[in-house]
Amino acid sequence: MTDKQRIRVLSTSLIIGFFLTWEVLCIVLNVSDLVLPRPSEILVTMWTRFPVLWPHILQTLYSTLIGFSLGVMIGVTLGVIVGTSKVAYAVAYPLLVGFSSIPKVAVVPIFVLWFGSGTTPAILTAMVICVFPIVVNIATGLATTEPELEDVLKTLGASKSEILWNVGLPRAMPYFFASLKVAITLAFVGAVLSETVASNMGIGNVMMTASSNFQVSLVFAGLIILALMGVALYALFSWLEARVTGWATRGNDIAIT
Repeated sequence: MTDKQRIRVLSTSLIIGFFLTWEVLCIVLNVSDLVLPRPSEILVTMWTRFPVLWPHILQTLYSTLIGFSLGVMIGVTLGVIVGTSKVAYAVAYPLLVGFSSIPKVAVVPIFVLWFGSGTTPAILTAMVICVFPIVVNIATGLATTEPELEDVLKTLGASKSEILWNVGLPRAMPYFFASLKVAITLAFVGAVLSETVASNMGIGNVMMTASSNFQVSLVFAGLIILALMGVALYALFSWLEARVTGWATRGNDIAIT
């Protein structure tokens, strides 16, 4: 058995063991379904309610991906500006840190006031919550480019844009993909957060409605669905990272396996 196969087996065993322990403890301790439903009950709820959940899953996925895409475009642009200009770094970075420190639940009512309830606030919340890690990682990747490489290219007559395109951005790719894996999970948080406050669609709305009706198994079903979507997108970006930046990735990186 190879190391990758061993890691997969251990990971699968840990997940199965976690849910089996959860199931057994709920039975042995006679835990009420209103407190903590058993995994088997959650799976039954997911199966029986899936036709109803499917449109909400698509809505949350749509809001998350659109907001994430906008966040990536804005984050990369700001990251390149901040990472290549000392003036921009000194001026913009404190503002970005301050904006990132604001709890995103506080900006949802503002988006609702501006754009009304529905999809738009969810997209915007997902966007703003994932911008900062992308900016920081892109700027860090550009800042870690060796001055010697830049000096050599300058000696050969390369312009700043050519140095950025041929050296800076390729060297920042590992940082970029690291930020994508963080940002996509944050984007889900932002979208669901907005859906719980001002939307009649999405997994967040389903969870809020279910909790008000004491349908705890449906609340946990929503949580598991969100976790599965997050893991799937995280794995997708890990796969892309391995293909694009394999030269900078360790062969035993668990995220890639």
